[in-house]
Amino acid sequence: QVQLVESGGGLVQAGGSLRLSCAASGRTLSSYAMGWFRQAPGKEREFVSAISWSGVSTVYADSVKGRFTISRNNAKNTVYLQMNSLKPEDTAVYYCASAPSRYIITARLEYNYWGQGTQVTVSS
Repeated sequence: QVQLVESGGGLVQAGGSLRLSCAASGRTLSSYAMGWFRQAPGKEREFVSAISWSGVSTVYADSVKGRFTISRNNAKNTVYLQMNSLKPEDTAVYYCASAPSRYIITARLEYNYWGQGTQVTVSS
């Protein structure tokens, strides 16, 4: 079993930055692929970014490419999402998720464990 807790959300002005953290407990984080998803009111939960179990490979949704950076520190059992140049369209609840895979996973249904989410609001 893996438990995930997100933190770092808040209210920022357009163009600002936030860094989200996802703290994991339970099984060793290094054995899991990790991802970030987000869900805005009235919309489906969408893929944002993912990182492989080794941290060597990363992928990003086109909407955040060049602005967001995913990273992980397995010694601290933590995954991060650095968000720069934030836009009002980025406003959503952000969730971290884990999957027992050594490969990158982007499909929502492939993730086994989810955090409770952290709210990110970007004002215009």
